[in-house]
Amino acid sequence: MYKSFIKICLTSSFLLIAANSMCFAEPALPKGAVDVKIATAMLHPTEGNNVQGTVTFTKAPNGVRIVAVVRNLEPGKHGFHIHEHGDCSAHDASSAGGHFNPTGKKHGGPDNPERHVGDMGNLEADENGIAHYDRIDELMTLTGKDSIIGRSVVVHAGEDDLHTQPTGNSGARIACGVIQ
Repeated sequence: MYKSFIKICLTSSFLLIAANSMCFAEPALPKGAVDVKIATAMLHPTEGNNVQGTVTFTKAPNGVRIVAVVRNLEPGKHGFHIHEHGDCSAHDASSAGGHFNPTGKKHGGPDNPERHVGDMGNLEADENGIAHYDRIDELMTLTGKDSIIGRSVVVHAGEDDLHTQPTGNSGARIACGVIQ
């Protein structure tokens, strides 16, 4: 009888722990998939520009935390997007393609309910040409078919107006970096 009691208690405890774990567990990854927790894009200037920076993407409970520090910008706002291809080889970064938009939405700001997954809004550079960006994005993911890994981050010369289709009218691409 003693052994049965212990077995029942252990089983009950295990089920309780398992049930609690299931409440907080993340969805299982497909077989062979890698659970990426952090990725980085090193921004390099396009031809004729000198913008540089780092953008870090970290898995967070409600999405992806994006932290960027970008230097050598003109003071003011600059469009800031994830583009569909991880290719910054063209002199003007046109090889990065358009905004990353796997769900076929209209362009918008990062707080709009309808927007491209890649729409991060604007960086705002201070009088020294330095911009800091820190936000959690609930649409982005570092895993799965709509992952941002292997795509690119692009900084634009002008401000993203957050509504002009399909790009926000933010002008030339002045820096680009592949998300790795």
